Amino acid sequence: MIDTINGAKASAIIYSIAETAKANKLNPFRYFEYLLTEIPEHMDDKDLSFIEDLLPWSENLPDICRQKME
Repeated sequence: MIDTINGAKASAIIYSIAETAKANKLNPFRYFEYLLTEIPEHMDDKDLSFIEDLLPWSENLPDICRQKME
């Protein structure tokens, strides 16, 4: 599906998030895992301030996101 415009855009977004996670000394797998479990918990929220805590430079990320890659 990356051979479509939307697929290419989605791939670029994923790659950008992964590289930003690495630049912030996060384990990309653990960071994505955290995002994919945490974001659904806020689907009904009207206040989107929780997003600040999910950014790769947030000091509020759990330590598991900072574990070295295995």
